[in-house]
Amino acid sequence: MIRVLIAEDQALVLGALAALLEIQGDIEVVGQARNGVEALGMLERLKPDVLLTDIEMPEMTGLDLAAELKRRHSSVRVIIVTTFARQGYLRRALESGVSGYLLKDSPAAQLADAVRRVQAGLRVVDPELAGEAWAATADPLTDRERQVLRLADEGCSGAEIAEKLNLSEGTVRNYLSEAINKLGASNRTEAARMARHKGWL
Repeated sequence: MIRVLIAEDQALVLGALAALLEIQGDIEVVGQARNGVEALGMLERLKPDVLLTDIEMPEMTGLDLAAELKRRHSSVRVIIVTTFARQGYLRRALESGVSGYLLKDSPAAQLADAVRRVQAGLRVVDPELAGEAWAATADPLTDRERQVLRLADEGCSGAEIAEKLNLSEGTVRNYLSEAINKLGASNRTEAARMARHKGWL
C-alpha cells in the first residue's frame, strides 16, 4: 500500500481528494491536514510515502512545506495539487524537490496515477508547464524578503512583521525596500501584487 497524507485547507476539496484516493486498492490515506504546520507534525508521526499538498494554506504554504522537507532530507515524495498554473509557483516547486505538480482540474485517474508514479521515483509535471517554468524569469526574492512581503500583503504593519519574524523594524524596512527595488515597484502593495501574480509569493 502507498501511504498518502493530504494537506488542503478547503474541507470540501480535502474530502474529495481523500475519497478519490481511498477507492484505489493500492493507496491508503493515512492523514488529512488543514494547514502546512499541521501537515509537518503529521508527517513526522505518520511517516507517509507521499504528501499531496495545496500551495496556498494558512500558517505554512505547500511550497514552504516542500522546501522544509528538502532541508530535512525527508524521503517523503511531494505532489502539489493546485488551481494555480503560475510559472513562478511551478519553478519554486521544482527547486524545492517536488516530484509532482498537478492542477485541480486534472482528471481523477491522473491523480492516482501520479501518486503511483512518484512513489516509483518518477516526476509528474505537465511538460508544457514545465517548459514554461524554466523559460520564465527567475524569482529574484530571497526567502526572507518573500516572508516579509507576504505578511505585508496580509495587512501586517512593520512592527507586527518584526514581532512575527523576530526581527527589528529597521530590518523589516530593509527587506521590504529590497523587495520593492528588485521588482521595480513603487510601494509594498504593488510589489506584493506583482510577486503574487508571478507566483513568487
